[in-house]
Amino acid sequence: MDMTRRAFASGAAGLAASVTPLMGFSRHPSDDPVAQTRHGAVRGVRKDGINIFKGIRYGTDTAQTRFAMPRPPERWTDTEEATEHGSSAPQLGRNESISEDCLFLNVWTPGVADEGKRPIMVYFHGGAYASGSGSSPLYDGHNLATKGDVVVITVNHRLNAFGYLSLGLLNPDLPDSGNSGMWDLVLALQWVRDNAEYFGGDPNRIFVFGQSGGGAKIATLMAAPSAEGLFHSAATMSGQQVTASGPLNAKARAESFLEVVGIDPSDTHALLSIPMERLVEGLATNDPVNPSRGLYFGPVLDGRFLARHPFWPSAPKQSAHIPMILGNTKDETRNLIGNKLPEAFDLNWEDLPALLAEHMRCDISPIEVLSTYQSLYPDYSPSDVFFAATTAGRSWRGQVEEADVRAAEAGPTWVYQFDLGSPEDDGKWGAPHTIDIAFAFDNLGMSGEYTGTRVPASDDYARVADELSRAFISMARSGQPNHAGIPEWSRHTLPDRKTMIFDTTTRQESDPRQGERELFAKVPFTQWGT
Repeated sequence: MDMTRRAFASGAAGLAASVTPLMGFSRHPSDDPVAQTRHGAVRGVRKDGINIFKGIRYGTDTAQTRFAMPRPPERWTDTEEATEHGSSAPQLGRNESISEDCLFLNVWTPGVADEGKRPIMVYFHGGAYASGSGSSPLYDGHNLATKGDVVVITVNHRLNAFGYLSLGLLNPDLPDSGNSGMWDLVLALQWVRDNAEYFGGDPNRIFVFGQSGGGAKIATLMAAPSAEGLFHSAATMSGQQVTASGPLNAKARAESFLEVVGIDPSDTHALLSIPMERLVEGLATNDPVNPSRGLYFGPVLDGRFLARHPFWPSAPKQSAHIPMILGNTKDETRNLIGNKLPEAFDLNWEDLPALLAEHMRCDISPIEVLSTYQSLYPDYSPSDVFFAATTAGRSWRGQVEEADVRAAEAGPTWVYQFDLGSPEDDGKWGAPHTIDIAFAFDNLGMSGEYTGTRVPASDDYARVADELSRAFISMARSGQPNHAGIPEWSRHTLPDRKTMIFDTTTRQESDPRQGERELFAKVPFTQWGT
């Protein structure tokens, strides 16, 4: 992307700036589409019937608003090129295309300013609030836009310390620092609402979906007053946020980070001027609350962005009416843990209790867990028990909590479990964390890692990709996930807990894994980091 696009002057021009009338295509020598936005015109490309705009700016350079709420961009007069992805947020492990100037989004749409009133599907990427980018090829929206006649949008925003370093108790001048990354998402959704018609979309049908950290961001937005009314349906995939970080733990984490970067807690203003690279280096430290893990960043109960926990002790009333899909994969931890702990695939019964105690992330007797799983699943190996119990205790439990509290308040909720396993490595991964992303986008040919693009896969993969992607399209269009290609998908109610199982045979079951759910319901749920 040429740097002239990135050199916008700072300013606080609001989204209520004068609106340029809707315009359609402006014929360019290359016949590329031009769309108007509230801040200026952008030129994209057209491919196989879909107009693609990459790297559209929705906020100013966050180096100018470090640890503060973002600002909308100032208007530009020339037509800006929107053919390359914008920079990703600063993060560890990514050395190219990162910048504090990272508030960009990407759009795929069948029409521009054509009064199409299409549903809009906005995707928030995963990465546990610490890493990732909305520009991953896996999130390419072309197939969804084509199949569903919808607008697809992906978003970049601030992450890790840049988005969630909570300095409010150390410096009253930085009260929004602990949730600045969430404020970015609010600004992005305001942009979507206010520019929907320019891209052939319907501002009254904005569907948000996200996997892992992206789903957790959505759960957090559902309890944030600033996000009320900005989206009208939602889906979370292996991503829940039952509770947020408390302010005191967030302060302790900020103090640890300050110590690593060499800044005294009494001089936090110095953080505003030190180089980005130094802040990134400071991310590689242990967490003071749990020193066995890296430093946690996530939304904070700051009394400003969040005045309550997202889904504790109840579902937030402001979003109780919003239709919501909650999904998880059956074998979340086979890659979440197994990638870093390959010996977990070759356990014996003697070593299993100690490893369970280390990885379940809840205070429950590993002997009881082992005994229960042997009773429930007598054919399971020690490794099977390990991955099933850690999935249920640390990854699936949040979904159970959110779905049940929504059901208690009659919120329209649908639950799925993704069981269709990966053929990679003779099936050792099962249905791991992230496998359902490629199916939701119908992007099996772009995924590469777990969905069998490197080895022959059965027709079940294409079928399930069509089933899940059309369920999400239906949710965006009509506020419910049913379509002709799947069995009737009933709402999640108590005590039935109807769940759609996506597998070699897609089917609905009542309360699948009931024994596992009841086992872990004996102990309070404490989400990591909170």
